[in-house]
Amino acid sequence: MLNPVSPELKIHLETFLPPAAFLEISQKYLTEPRGRYQGSAGILVAPENTDQVSKIISSASQAGVGVIPYGGGTGLVGGQVLPTSQEGVPSPIILSLSRMRKVRGCHSDENVLVVEAGVTLAEAQAEAVKVNRLFPLSLTSEGTAQIGGILATNAGGVNVLRYGMARDQVLGVEAVMADGQILRGLKRLRKDNTGYDLRHLLIGSEGTLGIITAASLKLVARPSSEGTGFFAVQSPTSALEFLNRAREVVGDGISAFELISAQGLKFLSEKFPKMRQPWPEPPEWSVLLHLGLSGGQQSEQVFEDLFENASEVILDGVIAQSGQQSKELWSLREAIPLANRAIGAICSFDISVPLSEIPNFISSAGLRTKKFGKLRTNCFGHLGDGNLHYNIFPPQGASAKDYHEIKNDLEGELHSLTHEMGGSISAEHGVGRLKVMDLERFSDPVKMALMHTMKKALDPLGILNPGAVLPSR
Repeated sequence: MLNPVSPELKIHLETFLPPAAFLEISQKYLTEPRGRYQGSAGILVAPENTDQVSKIISSASQAGVGVIPYGGGTGLVGGQVLPTSQEGVPSPIILSLSRMRKVRGCHSDENVLVVEAGVTLAEAQAEAVKVNRLFPLSLTSEGTAQIGGILATNAGGVNVLRYGMARDQVLGVEAVMADGQILRGLKRLRKDNTGYDLRHLLIGSEGTLGIITAASLKLVARPSSEGTGFFAVQSPTSALEFLNRAREVVGDGISAFELISAQGLKFLSEKFPKMRQPWPEPPEWSVLLHLGLSGGQQSEQVFEDLFENASEVILDGVIAQSGQQSKELWSLREAIPLANRAIGAICSFDISVPLSEIPNFISSAGLRTKKFGKLRTNCFGHLGDGNLHYNIFPPQGASAKDYHEIKNDLEGELHSLTHEMGGSISAEHGVGRLKVMDLERFSDPVKMALMHTMKKALDPLGILNPGAVLPSR
């Protein structure tokens, strides 16, 4: 059992942290975007360098006090909040990385950017633009989400189809381990076969094995031509066929390929009626496609080729004629989660299945959902990488609170279906505290045993983000 933050520990921290490092514990640090958890804290500290992080973690280890790492706070599975109801972990240290904001180096000739954990994604993208490069990770929360938290959760976003998850865009990390030792792994190498790759052990561990304090990020060349198109299709099967046709025409030039249902666009009309939509009546299914081209290709010609090559699976289409029109089309996709939140979901799913199983999953999920009554579903997501956000809502005029008693059964049904189809119950949002039991239920027992072994070896006292990913023991 861990200890609470004591007056003696606070006094000790004051011996090496400046006054500016001690922040007021506001509600921001005790809640998360979906309001599922109310957190607790004994003290909130924001160090300004890695050495200070090391001393904080070392002090927490010696005192047996839990540490909750806090980035931008945009995570959706409760990884950044320790609930007051969690037994055995009282009054932890909240460790904010918000003051660690240095750009340690930009090596444009190597396509490498080295930044500290508190740099936001938008700031990293802006640094890349300064040297005519692109940091291709793209999230709706990029103005708030910080690099440290993004790597800790291995975030995805809309460009995974082309560039991969967060871990695919990292060459090296610097991190503080559970005893305060500093792992100095900020290499800028593409090839390094010197033993275990600890970088990938820490990325996606959600702060439970170490605290990432800086990273070497990969940059890529900026596309010479970009374009956005919104296409109506008949079904998810048609959308997959369109994706395959687009790959034949464009190859790696597809940056994003998003599936959107009619219900998602109807929610936008209901909650954001001033947002302009391409069609007066939303098609049953549509695809938002973004191209990033090089080698002299022009998006206008590529879209013409796409219409010709996939004419039998495209019902209608709108092509952005300017950067502003492209932003307007993407704003529709980015506003769907906001509309979902305004409507109020009974339950939300961040799942992935093999691409060929997507149509089957959507139809099967609809049948299983019908058993619970006349509910509304909004299915959308990153079709190109198999990641769907499948959200279930009450009928119009009803409240999600009225369906609280079926929430667990709904989640069990959909997660079981995902598992049966060889999918994952967490595609890009992580495990956090929300899916700890689901991870235990649906994961390979050997995998779980190895995860517990790694946690015990690297954090024997269990001070790092206790209760996240794995249950506290």
